[in-house]
Amino acid sequence: MYKIFQQSLKALKTNPGRTVLTTLGIVIGIAAVIMVFSAGAGFRGLINEQLEVYGTDTLFIETRVPPTTKSRENAMSSDISRAMSTVQITSFKVSDLEAIKKLNNVLGAYGIITGQTVASYRNNIKSIIYYGVGVDMFSINNNTLKNGRTFTASEDVGAAQVAILGHNIAKDLFGQDDPVGKLIKMGNLNFQVIGVYNPQGVLSGGADDIIYIPIGTAHKKMLGVNHLLIGVVQLKDIKLAEATAEDIRQVMRQRHQIKDPVKDDFKVTTQEEAMNIFNTIFNGITVLLISIAAVSLVVGGVGIMNIMYVIVTERTAEIGLKKALGARNSDILNEFLIEAVLVTVIGGVLGIILGGILGWIVSLVAGYFGLSWPLIIPLYSIIIAVGVSAFIGISFGVLPAKAAANMDPIEALRYE
Repeated sequence: MYKIFQQSLKALKTNPGRTVLTTLGIVIGIAAVIMVFSAGAGFRGLINEQLEVYGTDTLFIETRVPPTTKSRENAMSSDISRAMSTVQITSFKVSDLEAIKKLNNVLGAYGIITGQTVASYRNNIKSIIYYGVGVDMFSINNNTLKNGRTFTASEDVGAAQVAILGHNIAKDLFGQDDPVGKLIKMGNLNFQVIGVYNPQGVLSGGADDIIYIPIGTAHKKMLGVNHLLIGVVQLKDIKLAEATAEDIRQVMRQRHQIKDPVKDDFKVTTQEEAMNIFNTIFNGITVLLISIAAVSLVVGGVGIMNIMYVIVTERTAEIGLKKALGARNSDILNEFLIEAVLVTVIGGVLGIILGGILGWIVSLVAGYFGLSWPLIIPLYSIIIAVGVSAFIGISFGVLPAKAAANMDPIEALRYE
């Protein structure tokens, strides 16, 4: 078998140009597969990192426009259209969160309300989004301050005019100057900047372009309302997330006097549910991309089969001579089959290298745009790539190899 392997390798070396062209389809297909797996692993890492900003032990409560009928289909339709609706749900209150905090498995919770205004510092003016947030955010979230401090519970209760700036807001308003201690104008009110966040990246929900103020200030001085848009709840034991989510639903229904769950004016989502939604979408995209790469692999396999038929034809006389000297059909079959497998495996190895380089480029480009995108090439993707390469070599090389093995030696020797 080793001698047959040497003969196959020698045959490939005799025409390196053709060998390179033959492997090209495999190289492209395998590179695409590796890049898809690498980009997928990197993107998952990025998403996990962003979710960790909110804490891995959290769940979310958001307001939801209830359906007008008891139909669950209508309930789903309401969820989908909620973002496009002009209806505001004002029943979610700070007092709801205070009641939720009393649940056994709840460690802390904070509410969020959003607004939009114009912020200015000297001659720098910018249209901004601000978040009114509860003080528990600073103990639950993993965001870190570049400098300054967070606001206190007394500042929240007293509706103090203090603000923490997202990274981009600070840069736009202050340039290279330190904003901490300075006054900015938001609408008609002056706010003292007490802190600046480190950059969070483009997948942080725009956190770099947000100004954070106490929720009491947002309610009393900016918006003139007393409801919440979102609630974030930290759990003591993440293993009890589903049970706690159901407890929260019961508390909310009791407080909002909702008897029919279909008419809930809120939605509770666990981190696991959020990840499941992401995984469903991402897996669909991955399957689509791999399917496209598979087309390239099939085209490459057909190309290998055609080239192998050409090689068999070119070496007809050689095949006849070998069989006349005692070579068995299995020897001829193995020689051409190994040759086909070698071509595809070489293409697979080159494809793995190219895919790794492309994955590295994707990581660099992502980093340029402020994303913490790790370069990850999963071991299983390499195993799959090598296995697929060998499978293609065997599948598309077996017919030409059989054609060579079944040649009549006398007819083969007559071939010119």
